[in-house]
Amino acid sequence: MTIRLGLQIPNFSYGTPVAELFPAVKAQAQEAESAGFDTVLLMDHFYQLPGLGEPDEPMLEAYTALGALATATERIQLSTLVTGNTYRNPTLLAKEVTTLDVVSAGRAILGIGAGWFELEHRQLGFDFDTFTERFEKLEEALQIILPMFHGERPSFSGKWYRTENAVNEPRYRDHIPVMLGGSGEKKTFRLAARYADHLNIIADIDDLPAKLDVLRQRCAEIDRDPATLETSCLLTVVLDGYGAPSDIGEAQGGRAVTGTVEQVAEEIKRRVLDAGVDGVIVNLPTHGYTPGVVTAVGEALRPLVGAG
Repeated sequence: MTIRLGLQIPNFSYGTPVAELFPAVKAQAQEAESAGFDTVLLMDHFYQLPGLGEPDEPMLEAYTALGALATATERIQLSTLVTGNTYRNPTLLAKEVTTLDVVSAGRAILGIGAGWFELEHRQLGFDFDTFTERFEKLEEALQIILPMFHGERPSFSGKWYRTENAVNEPRYRDHIPVMLGGSGEKKTFRLAARYADHLNIIADIDDLPAKLDVLRQRCAEIDRDPATLETSCLLTVVLDGYGAPSDIGEAQGGRAVTGTVEQVAEEIKRRVLDAGVDGVIVNLPTHGYTPGVVTAVGEALRPLVGAG
């Protein structure tokens, strides 16, 4: 697995009728594939997030949508950024991701995190639990999901989950890559070092060098070569010259890059890639669905990350 250049689609508020919503998502995925992105990622949420819109704005269920995208694309990897572990039993999640891998002929990635959006949990009836309990659940889930990916039949009895000879067939590959996403140095980084192929670091750009230092420490604690754990970061990109961007709060702050295509590419190279992060995942929420934006970003960043 390599995620060098990913496109996250974080919102589905395109001002279109519902009948035109998924065609716009499909068009973005196909444009990303043509532009040399290696991965398309959807959010795993049921409500739109604060900073991106109101809770009742359109939000598609991630794995149903990814399955549809698998039939509309040929090469690009498909994932969430990231699955909320609290929303599904781990055996169901393993089955969903493995099915996506079969449908896509080996292009699935499991992106996973502990879950955090309390309003969604409360209104939809998912147990939210404490911060510590959500990470306990995540680690138990990984101890079930990874063996199921490998074709083992795990029996597991933990504080939160249990399985008995859990079968997971059919499988397209003997290993589906696992990406953890988050910023927590004590919990998320420790779990990534122990279980993951990839860590998507959610942090301000200025904080990335320090985050990478901590990640190397977490790898050293279990004698893992840090070169075997890929990294990326998620950035919001706002481009000049592609219409008037809508005012979305997510586009402000330390995880946003603005300017012309050339300025955005230079800043990402200097502040992210040259700092030692392996790849970048971008979203473009202020542009909604604007044909050509994904292509422009892909063509500018692809040479920098060796994608495509």
